Amino acid sequence: MELKDVQYEKANGIAKITINRPEVYNAFRARTIEELIWSFRDAWDDNRIGAVILTGAGEKAFCVGGDQKEKGDEGGYDYQGGLGGGIGLEVENLHQTIRNIPKPVIAAVNGFAIGGGHVLHVICDLTIAADTAKFGQTGPKVGSFDAGFGSAYLARIVGEKKAREIWYLCEKYSAEECKEMGLVNKVVPANELAQAAQEWAEKIVEKSPTAIKVLKLSFNADSQNIQGISQLAMSNLALFYNTAESKEGKNAFLEKRPVDFKKFRG
Repeated sequence: MELKDVQYEKANGIAKITINRPEVYNAFRARTIEELIWSFRDAWDDNRIGAVILTGAGEKAFCVGGDQKEKGDEGGYDYQGGLGGGIGLEVENLHQTIRNIPKPVIAAVNGFAIGGGHVLHVICDLTIAADTAKFGQTGPKVGSFDAGFGSAYLARIVGEKKAREIWYLCEKYSAEECKEMGLVNKVVPANELAQAAQEWAEKIVEKSPTAIKVLKLSFNADSQNIQGISQLAMSNLALFYNTAESKEGKNAFLEKRPVDFKKFRG
C-alpha cells in the first residue's frame, strides 16, 4: 500500500508507525485510518516483529482525533474506500486491530493527545509521554463521542469518577497528571521520548513472543465485552452525526466561534 498519511518502518524486531499530518496536528481522515490499519496488520503478520511504537510527526501533536474539515454535509466523514463503519471512518476497525495485534503497542505521545487521538493512546498497551504532552477529550464540545473503548475502557484505567470528569468537562491534563491517574506509564523530557519508547520496545522484543501474546490476550479478555458496547456506540454516532446538534459542534469549531448547544435543550 502506498502510504501518504503514515510513515511505517521496521528494524530489529520493532515496527514504528507515525501519523504524518503535522500540519493539522496529526488529525486523521479516512485515508489515515486505512493506512494505520494496513501498517498494524503488516506488523501483525510479520513474525520478526515483537513490538510496535505508535507516535505522531513533529513536536506539537500525537493526534487530535478526526479532521473536522473532512466531514461532509451529511455529518459523517467523506469516505470513498469502503464501509467506513457508518461514520465514514473505519476507526472501530483500527481500535480492534490495536487491541488484538498479539504484540504490545507503545504509544509515544509527543504532544497533544486529544479526542480520537486520546482514545488511540488509551487503547495502546503502554504509554510513554513527553513532559510537554497534553491529554484530554473534546467530543461533547464538537458534537461527538466515543462511548466504547474511549470511555468504558478508560474508566477501567482511571476509575469511574475520573473518566466521567475527563468526558464531561473536556479539560486538558498534563503528562504528570495522567501518570498520577495511571493513564501514562512514564514521563520523559521531550527530546528523550523516541529513545525511551525504543528502549521499552527492545526490552519487550527480548521476551518470549508466545508468553507476551498470551498475556495480551489474557489482559484483553477481561474487557472484551466493551466491543459490543463499541459497536452500539458507533451505530448511534453515525445517526448522531446527521443531526443539527452534532453539526452545530462541527460548524462552531470550523468557524472558530463559541458553540451554542443551549438551543437543543428545549
